[in-house]
Amino acid sequence: MFLARSLIKMFANNPVLNRLEQRTVEADEVIEYLKQQVLLLKEKATLQASIREEKKLRVENAKLKKDVEELKKQLIEKEKRNGVKQIAVPTAAAVQSSSKVLVSETVKPAASTAPAVPANKEKSPKENEDKKKKKGENKKSIGGEDESKPIDVSRLDLRVGRIMTAKKHPDADSLYLEEVDVGEATPRTVVSGLVKHVPIEQMQNRMAVLLCNLKAAKMRGVVSQAMVMCASSPDKVEVLDPPSGAVPGDRVTFEGFPGEPDKELNPKKKVWEQIQPDLRTDGQCTATYKGAAFEITGKGVCKAQTMSNSGIK
Repeated sequence: MFLARSLIKMFANNPVLNRLEQRTVEADEVIEYLKQQVLLLKEKATLQASIREEKKLRVENAKLKKDVEELKKQLIEKEKRNGVKQIAVPTAAAVQSSSKVLVSETVKPAASTAPAVPANKEKSPKENEDKKKKKGENKKSIGGEDESKPIDVSRLDLRVGRIMTAKKHPDADSLYLEEVDVGEATPRTVVSGLVKHVPIEQMQNRMAVLLCNLKAAKMRGVVSQAMVMCASSPDKVEVLDPPSGAVPGDRVTFEGFPGEPDKELNPKKKVWEQIQPDLRTDGQCTATYKGAAFEITGKGVCKAQTMSNSGIK
């Protein structure tokens, strides 16, 4: 036991052994450093090989491109000698580079022309009649409306209707949802922005005038199939009242403006937008178009309650 302690003490105090241990540590560090340098040299060699390969590919691509251009020139020369006409046609690359590529087009003999029709040939009466009929049909638009019809109130399908029920729109505080009888087999759904102007009690089971041939439009998720006509100002709105005795489906007519309404107003033609500015109440609150009253034949005229000289929409 004493001998072991003496040896340990001797080795601990031996400077030679200390230096050997220190050099061992330094040797390990040098070896680690050399390993890192070897890895760096390998990466550098790989990168240089990639660069050399890329340069080689670029050279080969340039040579191939040159060969292709040379072959194209030879082909064009041979086609020219064989009588093939050359025309310039843009390609996808030409759209960007504004360059043109010549392509071949075989020259074809000109097609024989049809014999000319004598200019002074007279058309038969039947041909003239068919031409007039076809011209009249072409005046009809896709929606069935006659393009030659004047832009006036006769184009509007204005009818008496009865608002059967009205309730608040679930998604819009300013809108009513109404079920309206306009003389058809089923009631129409109508969306009206009247909440701020007409109490809901006054909208129940009441008579009104409706524009029925506007194109159906979705308002806050609900399709509206007509429009309640009202006298309107920035501060006040009143629903137009039909005359006593009017029933749902009665047509509103205008003296001096005969004609049948369009099946559906074409939004692109802006027919309603052109007519609406001339719809007004007069000094006696009667609804009019250019001075002609909204009239239900044999029953009377449509009126606002109190609003005179006001616009109608």
